[in-house]
Amino acid sequence: MRPRHATAQLFDRFFQSESASGILLIASALLAFVWVNSPLSASYLGLQHWSLGGEWGPIVLKKSLHHWVNDGLMAVFFFLVGLEIKRELRIGELSDRRRAALPALAALGGMIVPALIFVGFNSSGDTARGWGIPMATDIAFALGVLRLAGPAVPHPLKVFLAALAIVDDLGAVLVVALFYTEQISAPYLVLAAAPLLAASLYGSRGGARLTVYAGLGLLLWYFMLKSGVHATVAGVLLALTVPLRPAGAHARPAGTHAHAASAHAARGRAEAVASATPSPLERAEHGLQRPCAFVIMPLFALMNAGLLLEEASSVGRISAGVFVGLLLGKPLGILGMVALGIRAGWTALPRGVSIRMLTGAACLAGIGFTMSLFISTLAYAEPSYLAQAKVGVLAASVIAALLGLLVTRASLAQLPRTNP
Repeated sequence: MRPRHATAQLFDRFFQSESASGILLIASALLAFVWVNSPLSASYLGLQHWSLGGEWGPIVLKKSLHHWVNDGLMAVFFFLVGLEIKRELRIGELSDRRRAALPALAALGGMIVPALIFVGFNSSGDTARGWGIPMATDIAFALGVLRLAGPAVPHPLKVFLAALAIVDDLGAVLVVALFYTEQISAPYLVLAAAPLLAASLYGSRGGARLTVYAGLGLLLWYFMLKSGVHATVAGVLLALTVPLRPAGAHARPAGTHAHAASAHAARGRAEAVASATPSPLERAEHGLQRPCAFVIMPLFALMNAGLLLEEASSVGRISAGVFVGLLLGKPLGILGMVALGIRAGWTALPRGVSIRMLTGAACLAGIGFTMSLFISTLAYAEPSYLAQAKVGVLAASVIAALLGLLVTRASLAQLPRTNP
């Protein structure tokens, strides 16, 4: 089994990468807002609607750049999300039931309460379709802002927020797959099962070539796209087939009873070599972290955060539901479920983490940005509805970031000072 310190190192590298990308995400969102409201706004809209693709026999793929980013590149991002979910469930903080209970309960409350608040503002009609928007947490922004609180932030608090966001991402994936799909095409779903089954069989046998997963993933993505289920779900499903153990980790050297000692020694050597070799999942995760953090997510922000000033003034039931759901619903749901879990004896606060620190993290979970904007584009085709959703997401995310940072810093200021 992987040592705990190695898992902590993996998490620290992930935390540093995600936090650094937050600055680029903010810059991309600001660029989109300034660009679309400048005299060059026509070029921004032209870039969004730039048609790319072609026809290759029976395969027809022609989409705007905006759709390629949302349906194509975001599938790669969701593949990375799926890898992180699998790693956390198998060897990370979510692998131990008691440790996993705290972020899992927090994420559950942080999804249910915001959705209920949104429904309270939009109980009927076409606007009710956006209930999934305030359920999401942007892990890059949340961890990036937490990093701004300084080196005094306890490691368990970082782990809690990351694990919460990962469970939140899993919930978002399920919501997208089950509730934000077009008309389902059964034949294409059957076709999608073939590459998924092939990847699963290849992975179960320790297949280590990432190019094989990439090829099968392209087929899976195309069939999912045509099936009506959102194509990004293909990324998560494919990630679950990638082995977490290095190739040969399960190998058992042959030998008779007479050679049991030498077989045991050979097995030990094989396992030592395997433990020092990165697994396919680790290699895929390591290879995709920077492209996702510094290319895919900023491109998504650039394509989706462009909000015209006249649209920014459009405040209604949708924007109110999203804003209140993210800013108040998230921390209330998280803290409420945490209190319930502690009172029932299901879980406990991590060592060195106070309830005030947890409150700061709960506020940071209200930064919906990327995931909330993504679900907004699925929920609303009507431009005025989408504009309202964007206003709610952006306003709530900015205030949640500032509030979470202030609360976290205030809680850290109360820590006893140690003399050098």
